[in-house]
Amino acid sequence: MQHPISQTALYPSYPIGTPGQAWGDAERTQWQQRQTRHRSYAADVLAPLQALTAASSSPWQLEQYGQLQYAEELFPLQALRSKQPTTGLPWVLVTGGVHGYETSGVHGALRFAQLWAQGHADLAAYTHRFNLLVAPCVSPWAYERIQRWNHHAVDPNRAFRAAGQPSPAAEAAALMQLVAPLHGQWLAHIDLHETTDTDESEFRPAFAARDGQRFEPAQVPDGFYLVDDSQNPQPAFQQAILRAVEQVTHIAQADASGGLFGTPLAAPGVIEYDVGPMGLCTSITGARYTSATEVYPDSPRATPEQCIAAQVAAVCGALGFLANT
Repeated sequence: MQHPISQTALYPSYPIGTPGQAWGDAERTQWQQRQTRHRSYAADVLAPLQALTAASSSPWQLEQYGQLQYAEELFPLQALRSKQPTTGLPWVLVTGGVHGYETSGVHGALRFAQLWAQGHADLAAYTHRFNLLVAPCVSPWAYERIQRWNHHAVDPNRAFRAAGQPSPAAEAAALMQLVAPLHGQWLAHIDLHETTDTDESEFRPAFAARDGQRFEPAQVPDGFYLVDDSQNPQPAFQQAILRAVEQVTHIAQADASGGLFGTPLAAPGVIEYDVGPMGLCTSITGARYTSATEVYPDSPRATPEQCIAAQVAAVCGALGFLANT
């Protein structure tokens, strides 16, 4: 006799909701009540941004491109823009913290901006080749709570929509509005991310519970990898980034199925997603060259400093490629 499969087997336990049923308002409220503030966006992000633009010699100007309000909390959304952009030069966008819990993306973007302001040797050759826009922490509420989603349990990195389509995430909508006036002038976009062990222990199970789906476990890649656009693949660009990063940390190897996180490799260290329909951040500029980095901070072979340095190396490697293309 064949025994029926239980709901518990199909939908492993998550502390919120009913297995197999999508969340409603009550479950979202319960999820919100579980979120705890662990760190300060004002101290970690806004203060360094102010410091970067305080000196008259700074190449950056600070721009507030929106403000989030969740309950009684206000979060100004701030970015760095080239203070004196050169007409005719292409624009490059660097984003971090689209997922707030991905720490090295935020601090990697800030570190890159600091090095650019200092005229660091690795960047000096490029300072007059590009106009830059850096949004280091797209999701500040989530940054403070070390969370993937925003306050409404929406994943900002599935919420970037085509022009004219409303976004379910205010973080995504604000960033799209920021970059829209430069449509046609974007050459590249590097979006700084992490893949962590909590993807498997918390965030993917939460996603499955929220949507009433079955959670399918996956293997977290040990190492750095990149996500290219399957509709606009740029393999030489991705490999230039990887060559820069492998000087800092190790590149993820394929898993037993020959891919990463269930996706076949397009090349060593590179997978491809159809970024536009998925609502990913790298779809917003229409740039020819885009890449999303994925650092693995939980690796026994990497330190927090290496993770930040890997993000900086990725941006530097991208700029080096662009400058010589």
